[in-house]
Amino acid sequence: MMKREGLVAVLSGFSGAGKGTIMKHLLEEYPGRYNLSISATTRKPRTGEVDGREYFFKTKEEFEQMISEGKFLEHACFNGNYYGTPLDYVKNLTDQGKDVLLEIEVQGALQVKKIFPDAVLLFVTPPSADALKERLVGRGTETPEEIANRLSISTRESQLMEKYDYLIVNDDLETAVQDVHDIIESEALKTLRNKANIEEMRSELKKFAKGEENS
Repeated sequence: MMKREGLVAVLSGFSGAGKGTIMKHLLEEYPGRYNLSISATTRKPRTGEVDGREYFFKTKEEFEQMISEGKFLEHACFNGNYYGTPLDYVKNLTDQGKDVLLEIEVQGALQVKKIFPDAVLLFVTPPSADALKERLVGRGTETPEEIANRLSISTRESQLMEKYDYLIVNDDLETAVQDVHDIIESEALKTLRNKANIEEMRSELKKFAKGEENS
């Protein structure tokens, strides 16, 4: 059969929920299956992060120039920094029938849904608010004030959870990774993503219908 249409899957969630770790494991456990869209950002690199791998690190001026040129599928300002997804990169992959994973914030995810109405939105959350705070404190990358700000942002983000198609509770990482993979595999089989395959089958079946009429 012919190839299906490429799928856009968006993972969002509270800061510290583990969405980045889930993405990393998906790419490692299913090599060649997924295509990761690398976002641009104006935030400073964390220890171990490399430009062009985790993010494309831009200055505020560079980012705003890209906005003015319409080069983003979505962009948003989160916690004082810009984040955005390159539009051409995503469209080129989906046109080839490839699935694209995006790890972006809530504001950006809702923008993606406007351009790709069939995009699959998944929201990642820890099992409890206390667990979220423990994870933020445990990673040791932010001050208490920054952690308090992230938790405040999470409170606001929780009001938009119903806008998503699926809720992923990241209590056990292995289970969460499998849940995300199973959802995407199921979504890929939907008829709306397989229109070319359906038309091809219908075309092939016409020969039998004609034969039946002639018998």
